[in-house]
Amino acid sequence: MSQSSKANWLPALAGGAIGSALTAAALVLAGPSLFGERLVRDALVANPDIIMDAGQALRDRQFAETLTPLRASLESPFFSSWKGAEKPDVTLTYFFDYACGYCRQSNPDIERLLKEEKGLRVVYRELPILGPESVAAARISLAASKAGKFVQYHDALYAAGRPGPDTIAIAAKAAGIPAQPSQDPAQEAELRANMSLASQLGATGTPLFVVGDRVINAAVGYEALKGAIEAARKKG
Repeated sequence: MSQSSKANWLPALAGGAIGSALTAAALVLAGPSLFGERLVRDALVANPDIIMDAGQALRDRQFAETLTPLRASLESPFFSSWKGAEKPDVTLTYFFDYACGYCRQSNPDIERLLKEEKGLRVVYRELPILGPESVAAARISLAASKAGKFVQYHDALYAAGRPGPDTIAIAAKAAGIPAQPSQDPAQEAELRANMSLASQLGATGTPLFVVGDRVINAAVGYEALKGAIEAARKKG
């Protein structure tokens, strides 16, 4: 291939098709031999997103193998612990702790997505890892879920503030359930299952989001979550 030919179709790649993960990976890995190091470097400097796209595609592919046997467990809510579409085309599983500040930070983003994405379901999985008040809040949340009142309790507790005896009592009253945790084997089994699932996904804390083949263990914000939902929807 002549130098002029190389120069002619490199901009075409950089301007359009280069945005795909497969083309990006080919450019990164095979580019130096095909185009020369300077042309590849210039293309990557001009289009740094292709590195991120290729990396994300690789991470998704790696997680897909882990997620396949876990999918049903991840996306099946505990009683009423979900919001959104009854018949979703995309499910976002959200491991959270009521005492987690990053989860509180993520909450408005999730609510916005639920309003905008009519085919989205969010499945909430309790992962109380920040102490006794987290565990108490989670157990009463599961009791509310079993009574069909998860949303009422969940929203009321976030409105009331950080979990503690007073705020939990306010949320429990809003949901019409007792404010004291009960010894329910189903609740304990759910908490153990959630811990196991999070461990298999390599969780290091909360929040932890799973959507499609993407696992996100951080408060990444609205745009990143929306992008993950769109990617899952395209994959079908």
